[in-house]
Amino acid sequence: MNVQQWNPDFIELSPIFKPFLYLQGYFKNQQSWPEPDDLNKLCALQSREMLTRSGKPVCFVPQLPGKLDAEQRYESGIYLTGQIPTRVENWHDFFNALVWQIFPRAKSVLNQLHYQAQLVELSNQEPNRCKLRDAATLLDESGVIVVCSQAALIQLIKDFEWKELFWRQRKTVLSSMRFFVFGHGLYEKALNPYTGMTGKAVIFNVPETFFAQNLPAQLCAIDAMLELYLLQTLSSSSDLVPVPLLGYPGWIGDNNNEPYYENKQYFRDRPKPRQMR
Repeated sequence: MNVQQWNPDFIELSPIFKPFLYLQGYFKNQQSWPEPDDLNKLCALQSREMLTRSGKPVCFVPQLPGKLDAEQRYESGIYLTGQIPTRVENWHDFFNALVWQIFPRAKSVLNQLHYQAQLVELSNQEPNRCKLRDAATLLDESGVIVVCSQAALIQLIKDFEWKELFWRQRKTVLSSMRFFVFGHGLYEKALNPYTGMTGKAVIFNVPETFFAQNLPAQLCAIDAMLELYLLQTLSSSSDLVPVPLLGYPGWIGDNNNEPYYENKQYFRDRPKPRQMR
């Protein structure tokens, strides 16, 4: 599709957009790009209050012309005011706004991690971002949340056993494992999916009853789990597991055929540990 053109039916383009399914009615009759005010009205319809970790209500505002002081002003501005600069006619910023709608607690924690780490970096006059901020950025752009009730399937991900996971265990994956894209950069790529799309995963072992919940309840549960993970566990990019996103059954038509999983450029083997000299 033309990535510059608004499409009110974007949710129907790929199963990757399923987390937004319950928002579909809001955009169905939107014939032009949503403005920040439209996104704020959507916030008001949510059952959960959207707040930054500093207690400010989240709202979307037009991005002013001119160069932002990169991440510094962007993240601190959100934390201190709740205002999220948002470009109109821009899928990247649009999907960022939607992820705030479905995972508000996790997004708030990510913003807080950036803000607090930036204060430390400024105080210590550090020229580079710390490992935690690198990991937070990677998750924000390319994160995928994997929920699974079968420990054996989780181990296959960690072992990079992709064909065994997605092909031989396909039926079990469909019943006991779900991928929920978190990174708004990945959502933008999903408008024109391509073999090579890779997510950085956080994996949660959940009870089988998780999958009996409706979509909003699943999203709320993931948001709470991810919030806790970010506060207690995330420390560097090595905590995130790379996953070939289009390996998930049905996420691209080609993966209905076994040879698709034999592409070692995409479904790579587990990296060998570095030899100590």
